[in-house]
Amino acid sequence: MAATKIVHVSGKRKEAVARATARPGNGIIKINSIPLDLYEPEFARLRLREPLLIAGPMAADVNIDINVVGGGWSSQAEAARLAIAKALVVYTGSDQLKKTFIDYDRFLMVADTRRKEPKKAGTHSRARAKRQKSYR
Repeated sequence: MAATKIVHVSGKRKEAVARATARPGNGIIKINSIPLDLYEPEFARLRLREPLLIAGPMAADVNIDINVVGGGWSSQAEAARLAIAKALVVYTGSDQLKKTFIDYDRFLMVADTRRKEPKKAGTHSRARAKRQKSYR
């Protein structure tokens, strides 16, 4: 019995973590068991389609299941987008596809390590703004 090629990758953005599994199939992408065509909001759906459009026919024979936890809808979409791109590159083994992704948007292959700056004491929920004086 021939072994089926299955690839596991992950992507992170802020507090969101996306774990993707790529296997042979017919181009079906699911995020938390929801097909990509039904994923909401629309902006997130369009962001998730970018690596698929760039990969073109290479993405047509790969099914990708993504599990995303943590963060908000935007960071979940960015983490899933990173996981999709990584899964396609590892599954196909194409250095040309990796270069194309990096040329389009570096964050398709490299995690964005920026985080929210912690709140400072006495600043009314702000990270940097000065506190207003009450005696003026």
